[in-house]
Amino acid sequence: MENSRNFDLLTLGQVLLRLSPPNNERLMRGDTFVKQVGGAELNVAVGVALLGLHTGIISKLPSHDLGSFMKGKIRSYGVSDDFFIYDDSPSARVGIYYYENGAYPRKPKVIYDRSNSSFYSLNIDDIPENVYGATRCFHTSGITLALSPRIRETTVEMIKRFKAAGTLVSFDVNFRGNLWTGEEARACIEQILPYVDIFFCSEDTARLTFQKTGTAKEMMKSFAQEYPISIVAATQRIVHSPKRHTFGSVIYDAKHDTYFEEEPYRDIDVVDRIGSGDAYISGALYGLLANNFDCEKAMQYGNATSAVKNTIPGDLPSSNLDEIETIIKAHNQTGPQLEMAR
Repeated sequence: MENSRNFDLLTLGQVLLRLSPPNNERLMRGDTFVKQVGGAELNVAVGVALLGLHTGIISKLPSHDLGSFMKGKIRSYGVSDDFFIYDDSPSARVGIYYYENGAYPRKPKVIYDRSNSSFYSLNIDDIPENVYGATRCFHTSGITLALSPRIRETTVEMIKRFKAAGTLVSFDVNFRGNLWTGEEARACIEQILPYVDIFFCSEDTARLTFQKTGTAKEMMKSFAQEYPISIVAATQRIVHSPKRHTFGSVIYDAKHDTYFEEEPYRDIDVVDRIGSGDAYISGALYGLLANNFDCEKAMQYGNATSAVKNTIPGDLPSSNLDEIETIIKAHNQTGPQLEMAR
């Protein structure tokens, strides 16, 4: 079966059409929208592909022109559409979200129009059997679990089948209070944690959703003690204002009972924070998959990829390996640095 694993990473999630007024214009006032593509699991697949690994996304799209626009955009980033499923029904539609940039003291704003889109009709019978042995690692998130009971059932079954096929399972809690309650999230996610190898959960989510107590490191370790999780990662973001953030993370390697962290990226000049958490996951997964599960490299790639994504408009990252490694090198240097890359 190992010879058939042509992918390094496959993700499962809803692909969304993002509509944003340009610059700092408001949703309630602007007359034009910038059309982009996004979605948590797509963002991860794009980030890992840009860093050099072979990735794809499992999703369901309408077969009309907007679905074609999305497919073309996804392909342009080197992400495979081999496992796209197409909706030919008259009611086929894409999920949409509207995003408004913030500027202190006005916070960024998101309005979703994603319910009953084509992805919501995805069921386990749509998924080809060969997908489960096609990749080294499978990734999805709590957003996908929260969308609907049908999607939840499909996703949980897929996680079980990937695990049974010997595939590494990566999961990001990515809790969204507008999709489900903390109690619903905890009850569902605790069912899949026995199948998860790589677990992404923020400190706040560990406390509020999973009712964990203690320090961030103690909470991370407790997940690995309660479930057969190999690696736990937690991001740490300080929001000074919508335009200025500090970002870092901690990764716990359960096998060696070791934590990895570094000096955070301070005072990031934020252009668009959407997708920066997903960019962190893409960097961390790249670091693990490309470097024999070196957690220190995963932490470094994750932090750098997320920090840079904050400076790029849209959901999707756009940094290749050379850029990220240059940023990591600069982050670890002291003394004067060049003002421009040339």
